[in-house]
Amino acid sequence: MEWETVIGLEIHAQLATESKIFSGSSTTFGAEANTQASLVDLALPGVLPVFNEQALKLAVIFGLGIGAKIHKKSVFDRKNYFYPDLPKGYQISQLHHPIVGEGHVDITLSDGTVKRVGVTRAHLEEDAGKSLHEDFHGSTGIDLNRAGTPLLEIVSEPDLRSAEEAVAYLKKIHTLIRYLGISDGNMAEGSMRCDINISMRPMGQETLGTRAEIKNVNSFRFVEKAIVHEMERQIDILEDGGSVVQETRLYDSELDETRSMRSKEVAMDYRYFPEPDLLPIIIDDEYIEALRANLPELPDQKKQRFTDQYNLSSSDAEQLAGSLELGRYFEEVVQISGAAKLSANWIIVELSGQLNKNELDIGDSPVTAQQLGELVLRIQDNTISGKIAKIVFQEIWNGKGSADQIIESQGLKQVTDSGAIETLVDEVIAANPSQVEQYLAGKEKMLGFFVGQIMKASKGKANPGQVNEILKGKLKQ
Repeated sequence: MEWETVIGLEIHAQLATESKIFSGSSTTFGAEANTQASLVDLALPGVLPVFNEQALKLAVIFGLGIGAKIHKKSVFDRKNYFYPDLPKGYQISQLHHPIVGEGHVDITLSDGTVKRVGVTRAHLEEDAGKSLHEDFHGSTGIDLNRAGTPLLEIVSEPDLRSAEEAVAYLKKIHTLIRYLGISDGNMAEGSMRCDINISMRPMGQETLGTRAEIKNVNSFRFVEKAIVHEMERQIDILEDGGSVVQETRLYDSELDETRSMRSKEVAMDYRYFPEPDLLPIIIDDEYIEALRANLPELPDQKKQRFTDQYNLSSSDAEQLAGSLELGRYFEEVVQISGAAKLSANWIIVELSGQLNKNELDIGDSPVTAQQLGELVLRIQDNTISGKIAKIVFQEIWNGKGSADQIIESQGLKQVTDSGAIETLVDEVIAANPSQVEQYLAGKEKMLGFFVGQIMKASKGKANPGQVNEILKGKLKQ
């Protein structure tokens, strides 16, 4: 039987506020345990939450960024459950009246097709604390620094059909929240986490299968691996005649498997009711339009501008606009080099290749935009060839200086003197009479042999264009 995968993601993005959603405690990452937890965060008797308006503003900005409906009235609810790192015994969240309603996100897949993924809603809520197991030898420590940190939970429609689509959607949301400035999206620090809802059904069936939820996956790679494993697990159960159990699971990256945590709760289990200590949030059109007027350029808009302004291919523009920092880097390089296509090629192939190899982000690149722009400029003005430029690039990467300094100190300047190149061509032709005969007999592939010999003789410094032109002229004589 052929099976269809149905996936929906719940993404938790930590909002970029300086203080928590209902208290004045700092949200700075990395502080000593329990040093950023106020009386409100500790849930001491008699304390009351005070809503942080900045969290509302950032949530509305996100909603506008995905073309969603913004609700002028939203309500906070209590989601009741017991967990050691949840001091109140409930989480303040939003159920029936979230701040952000239906919207959508367009993703581009590896074959170039564009798919629209529905966003059901995005609601505000507070984060829980963190349970610590490693250092307590049979006990559990509780750090409440994170308790009360503002989160935006972004819930997709079950529109995703593969691990590839899920990762593309997650990356698009990650890019969006960074472009919009509402979150740093740092997955290593827990600023963006993802719950995966996944089920299988026979191909062509309309009814959804029983789903499992995989909690708190915090990297693109782990999302992909968790989905692939869970698909295989559920298919094995179904093909053996069993039934998938609705439950919450975790992904173990070391064993590359998902494991059962608990049976899946439904809304009724949480005994939701409106938060009595917080009034409904009321906003008007003026508030919404003021935020809309100040929206930054978004990824799809930047991709289109890169295509129109710089005449880039759709795929190159997609890659460069896919990261806020990479897009900025590209435009800085172009400003110096004046060569958009060549700059894009160097960033996508050489620079990104080195960054991936060394597991670095663009913000940690040893090669600055200024340095790469100057290197591309030297290719443009024929100071060096593309082949020599790769040597220079590696030296810049290793911290040996600017392109000009390396070219000068290592004598890498390209030979463009036609007289010098003619001499090299004459020497190579004279030294290879049998190859000349083969070329003249119609074996045109021999041209590459001669070019290679000439470049070798010039130690890669001869201008390839001039070499080809002069060589063809000489061989015709």
